[in-house]
Amino acid sequence: MPTTPPAPLFPAAAGRALVLDGGLSNQLADQGCDLSDPLWSARLLADAPEQIEAAHTAYVRAGARVLITSSYQATYEGFARRGIGRAEASALLTRSVELARRAGAGRTDVRVAASVGPYGAMLADGSEYRGRYGLSVRELERFHRPRIETLAAAGPDVLALETVPDTDEAEAMLRAAEGTGVPVWLSYTVDGDRTRAGQPLADAFAVAAGRDEVIAVGVNCCAPADADHAVEAAATVTGKPVVVYPNSGEHWDAGLRRWDGAATFSPARVTSWERSGARLIGGCCRVGPARISALSKVLGGG
Repeated sequence: MPTTPPAPLFPAAAGRALVLDGGLSNQLADQGCDLSDPLWSARLLADAPEQIEAAHTAYVRAGARVLITSSYQATYEGFARRGIGRAEASALLTRSVELARRAGAGRTDVRVAASVGPYGAMLADGSEYRGRYGLSVRELERFHRPRIETLAAAGPDVLALETVPDTDEAEAMLRAAEGTGVPVWLSYTVDGDRTRAGQPLADAFAVAAGRDEVIAVGVNCCAPADADHAVEAAATVTGKPVVVYPNSGEHWDAGLRRWDGAATFSPARVTSWERSGARLIGGCCRVGPARISALSKVLGGG
């Protein structure tokens, strides 16, 4: 474990929301990286870590004050399929935190959130947008616990349990994070007023209510319009600060493997999220440094 405890995510008497970064994958693609591998951005932890650090740095320059690591799709099982042993996989997970720390080096106002993606991210077949994998809560907990413990030992400020599609997996991830000594945020991916698995948001957010280790609850990797209701629901159900970082609003066409439609992510709308209780605000897929810069200006520099 680190010799000094991580800095609190929310400074004492913080008035405005903290600005999260945007989509890591789109920034890496803009830097010329090939992300067609099943490991997605996690491949670069081994093959081109300097590209990951450069992407984090771009978001710091844009005004982000919380950097989410490149460990979303990094799992022991996924690395094993590439012939990467357990010890090396642990080192790569640890590296994801170190790279984000280096990007914020010299700044006391930049914090690191260690990304913990859902089981479906490891499958690399889009099932994180469906959930309900046929596994029990206990089985999911066993899957998540080893990498959560490794990421926690690397010393992030918070564990980002993100893009969670259903309440069973949320429960499993929260159980796996118990006892690590690192606070967590829980962020669902949603469709309308329900999780991707179809559960009402009130039921989903209630999973985090009353858990002291959960410092924020909310949504990510969803349409910006879906975030409007979700922020209010998360604040009402849990009484906790809300985290929100939706996609650009474009639609991914899996058959044609391209993004379609117009972007609907508008930095101007974040003021309503902040009024409703959002204290961590950023972007996910297709939201790049330019939009994060604009968002930062709206929030008064984060």
